[in-house]
Amino acid sequence: MIKLSDLHKTFHAGKTNEVKALQGITLEVKSGEFLILVGANGSGKSTLLNIISGNTFPTSGSLLIDGNNVARLPENSRSKWIARVFQNPFSGTAEDLSILENFRLASLRTRQKSFKVGINDEFKAIVKEKIASLGMGLEDKILQSMGTLSGGQRQALTLLMAVMDEAKILLLDEPTAALDPRTAEIIMKTADKLIADYNLTSILITHNMKEAFNYGNRIIQLSEGKVIRDLDKEQKSKLSAVDLYEWFM
Repeated sequence: MIKLSDLHKTFHAGKTNEVKALQGITLEVKSGEFLILVGANGSGKSTLLNIISGNTFPTSGSLLIDGNNVARLPENSRSKWIARVFQNPFSGTAEDLSILENFRLASLRTRQKSFKVGINDEFKAIVKEKIASLGMGLEDKILQSMGTLSGGQRQALTLLMAVMDEAKILLLDEPTAALDPRTAEIIMKTADKLIADYNLTSILITHNMKEAFNYGNRIIQLSEGKVIRDLDKEQKSKLSAVDLYEWFM
């Protein structure tokens, strides 16, 4: 579903502060694959996700999604394929709107937005059922303002909203980094279930060794903008905790 060919990204080209963030990335992520992306700070992980999402464009190289060359397609035009969850749990929701209104916006992310269409008993029941699956007791609070919730609650709801409009690619940019361990575990289990249930093509950036070890069916390590390790499901299953720890050193 996602195919990168000889992808380069250089910031401040030709200047003293030039940074070669990506250097010839060639990578294919198959439909339904759950890819874990690790690497030190500055290795190019977030730049890679930004290019896939359309937040920034590559300096050179091609990017195909479902066979469509989207390397120069703006972010909003890619939203029919891509949903993204960020590290900051407050960035994925509108705090002044209710939980229900947030879900309605998410369900119309790629279409004309209106609260007059779709907020009915059927839509409320769908939202309540999805939220109940979190086990956080929020299903009876759908008229409550999103801004009254904790960061962990909002991040969990952001994950659910990411699949409301049938996007097929889910980009997870350190979604648990700002959360306590218990809430982080809920978020990861929720993400893993959604990825499986909706057959999502997913990429998770993480600095959490436990997450890298326990989730995903493929793991890639970046260093200085290059892929230096790429293990499939079988190879990943043979990694020991010590092996993976060395990746994070």
